[in-house]
Amino acid sequence: MINPMAMEVVCLDLEGVLVPEVWINVAERTGIEALRLTTRDIADYDELMRYRLRILDQHGLKLPDIQAVIGQMAPLPGAHDFLRWLNQHFQVIILSDTFYDFAQPLMAQLDYPVLFCHNLVTDATGRITDYRLRLANQKQAAVLALQSLNLTVFAAGDSYNDTAMLLAANAGVLFRPPQRVIDEFPGLPVTTEFTELANQFRQASSRRIPSI
Repeated sequence: MINPMAMEVVCLDLEGVLVPEVWINVAERTGIEALRLTTRDIADYDELMRYRLRILDQHGLKLPDIQAVIGQMAPLPGAHDFLRWLNQHFQVIILSDTFYDFAQPLMAQLDYPVLFCHNLVTDATGRITDYRLRLANQKQAAVLALQSLNLTVFAAGDSYNDTAMLLAANAGVLFRPPQRVIDEFPGLPVTTEFTELANQFRQASSRRIPSI
């Protein structure tokens, strides 16, 4: 008999779903308001990252400066318990547009879930000179690849860069999105609490799954 749990995968965004937004925390810690912009504000990821790299250069901020901020961050309240519940009932993959250079301290606090994200390019001084995408539109591509393996995929995210993933998934859910994303994607259900998000996945599943 096939284990039905092995046929259902949950793909989650990281920032805004499980952990706070890294760049907003950097902005708050450094006082550089220009770094507050995220994919909630600018849909074009390359445009956003090029903008961020210019701001970092203008203020002389390097990778260790950002890592120092991240080292003091913690997952969102309830995220660890939610992720633990998910892992009991689904296969789980984190699909994020963050960078491995940023994510490790936060992954440790979440018990090291599977994470697919991108890489930064730095020079010998720690200056961030560029970034390398794993793949353009990697979130959507990952969902489609999983479905091609005959897997059912559920997904959750909060920003513009998540919407292609959510629309491609068998069931996609917005989690604490800004109003502009809600308005532009009215067909996607909206949740604001982990219990609501868990219930969306329970209802989408073909199995009887206990509540969180």
